[in-house]
Amino acid sequence: MRWIQIVLDGVGCGDAPDATEYGDSGSNTLSNLSRVRKLIIPNLAKLGIGYCTNIDGVPPCETMGAWGVLTEQSAGKDSTTGHWELAGLITKTPFSYFYQGFPEEMLREIRRISGRGIIGNKAASGTKIIKELGAEHVRTGDLIVYTSADSVLQIAAHEEIVPLPELYRICRELRQLWMTGPFAVGRVIARPFLGKPGAFYRTPNRHDESLPPGGVTLLDTLQKHGVKTISVGKIADLFAGKGVSERIIAKSNDESMQGVLEWMDRNELGFLFANFVDFDMLFGHRNDPEGFANALERFDSQLPDILNRMGESDVLVITADHGNDPTTVSTDHSRERVPLLMTGKKIKKNISVGVRTTFADLAATAYEAYGFGKWETGISFWREVA
Repeated sequence: MRWIQIVLDGVGCGDAPDATEYGDSGSNTLSNLSRVRKLIIPNLAKLGIGYCTNIDGVPPCETMGAWGVLTEQSAGKDSTTGHWELAGLITKTPFSYFYQGFPEEMLREIRRISGRGIIGNKAASGTKIIKELGAEHVRTGDLIVYTSADSVLQIAAHEEIVPLPELYRICRELRQLWMTGPFAVGRVIARPFLGKPGAFYRTPNRHDESLPPGGVTLLDTLQKHGVKTISVGKIADLFAGKGVSERIIAKSNDESMQGVLEWMDRNELGFLFANFVDFDMLFGHRNDPEGFANALERFDSQLPDILNRMGESDVLVITADHGNDPTTVSTDHSRERVPLLMTGKKIKKNISVGVRTTFADLAATAYEAYGFGKWETGISFWREVA
């Protein structure tokens, strides 16, 4: 069997029951986006996305598969906790957060490991902080260190000032230093950029150094059962490579789509886990609803390329890891439920699996679909859809 699981990074569908606790009351990425302008996504509509939330211009219709909504149980709203829970691991203890900047003890280690000074040290949008501090960084060579509402330590550096191998080494050594304890952020992220003052731009050479999952994931277990696991995009980074048999590098939606299609053309069996990052990275964090809508429509237009390659036993799942509503004041992730769309020649048509209480239900479903029985967290809905 081929299980193709695509995560549309940041494409939430609102109504998380605890959204208020995260400061995200009223966030609904898909619904609010459609109020900015009509979305033309006929292929996602045929998969049931119109049932997941109220989307102007995308009413519920007959579908070619099953649909539902997933609710996150993990403590957090970032990519790491979202993807881990999609793989069956619920994170009960939140990562360390530094909304007001990092303490001197952490800054001291960054200076020691890098041999460079530090500027920034605050919560900020990545594009705004290089606009603000990029010229000073180029002049001094000091690292731009910043965070966000997520558990991340991000280091921005101009590729001509701090070569990529050096920036990656710094992030890797900091990750190894802070694997446990009060400074164990979820991810240490290299954020390289290029350009000149007034025209700095981030390059696609981002690299995440993530904490390894704090328990066994679906990827680990499938791999032990002899199922090849394939990562497309930042999946392998989010799992620190754990449980990943093959990594397909992709730094944009188009590259992720290319990676998925090329793997499908190999006609190999396995579990493919793909992240499409542009929705979150380029548009959600920049409060760009027009760009977000365009990216959704482009993905929709490419969906038939996947559907036309699907064999008799293939299953396609489209979901998300959190929200990132580009219509709100915040430029950070939003605590939202996420869509669940599933299709395949053996998947029933026009069926709802309802509102699920954990992302881990999807892992439990995949585990049963492969014939391995019951996953330890979540409730499988395989018998409802197949």
